[in-house]
Amino acid sequence: MVAKMSIALPSLLAVVLFAGCSAISTTPEGRSIELITEKPTGNCKPLGDAVGSQGNWLTGDYTSNKNLLVGARNDLRNKAAKMGGNYVWVQNSANTNAWGSTGTTNTTVLGVVYRCE
Repeated sequence: MVAKMSIALPSLLAVVLFAGCSAISTTPEGRSIELITEKPTGNCKPLGDAVGSQGNWLTGDYTSNKNLLVGARNDLRNKAAKMGGNYVWVQNSANTNAWGSTGTTNTTVLGVVYRCE
């Protein structure tokens, strides 16, 4: 029993760390959301703010900066899709690092979700 646990625990930890290192995927609905850097014009209705984020104190050091950013943007798209939007006017993007970390451990992207016809 102890031998099985000593094999299972490291395997489980490796799976958790590996999953934490990849970027959050977009949902099928999230793939259609467009991120923009200027306020949309025309027949667009603001639906509210949304925040996308990837990384934490445990997995952030093992996730590339690219995957942190891509994952945060994908998380933002997924949340915008749930709100019924089709555009997100990106307002801000921030990187943070946990105490004792070797670099960026979390990326957060803030935007205003719009439904444009």
